[in-house]
Amino acid sequence: MKKYLIGLLGMSIIALGACGASGEQADDDKKIVFGFGVGTYEEQFRQGVLPILEDQGYEVEIKTLGHNNQVNPAMADGSIDVSVFQSIAYMEGVNDELNIDMTSIAFVPSAPQSIHSEIHTSLDEVTDGTTVALPDDPVNQERAVRILEELGWVTVDQDAGTIDFDIHQVHPAAYDIDFKILDPAQILVSLPDVDYGVVNGNYIADSDKKLTDSLKIENTPEEHRIIVSILKENENQQWAKDVKAAYESQEFEEYIVSQEKYDGFILPEAWKNN
Repeated sequence: MKKYLIGLLGMSIIALGACGASGEQADDDKKIVFGFGVGTYEEQFRQGVLPILEDQGYEVEIKTLGHNNQVNPAMADGSIDVSVFQSIAYMEGVNDELNIDMTSIAFVPSAPQSIHSEIHTSLDEVTDGTTVALPDDPVNQERAVRILEELGWVTVDQDAGTIDFDIHQVHPAAYDIDFKILDPAQILVSLPDVDYGVVNGNYIADSDKKLTDSLKIENTPEEHRIIVSILKENENQQWAKDVKAAYESQEFEEYIVSQEKYDGFILPEAWKNN
């Protein structure tokens, strides 16, 4: 009888331990760590998506990395669960580079690149020797020169890639352009020193300028629109589904369209179902 009671006690302890582990796992499933580069996508999240997740009982930690190239390594080492800063093209290149498997679960309101100038009022003032500031990272640089290619200012090698893009793959067309390669965040403040600058849209949204006031707005292809990224192994987790639903929700849409600073942003196709 004593052995039987001891056996029951042991089974009870095991059962309680199992319940405790299950409870801890449930708590873990309600904790999500988001990673952002510097820019407007964090503000979008804080104002429009975070309240939705918190209402669902999620405990959300936000990590703002000082430079965009720090975000994906943080995903690779498990420091963050979700990132919102990159395009599909960028993500796919980094997957190969870091040997990780990230996937997109949603598009976010994306800021197209645009051409701005504080010296000229028209693109018609371009001549040989015109200075144009471009982003220094390959993906955004490739996007920028495609705008110039569309204008007929330059040509780009047919085999030019995205993640491995190189400025030497760009050649004069109608004009011999003098490129100034700068950190994307510096182009806007450098406009007084160049004829034109191709600026990433998130920096415009965080300034006193508007995308709609630019001299030319990029026709952003889907591969360059900003996405919500997670590790592919997590895409069937409930928290991942809830993050996707929050970004595609009518509540988030209503917040974005109510903010004048997002005029000109490319809105997610999923919102057409709201």
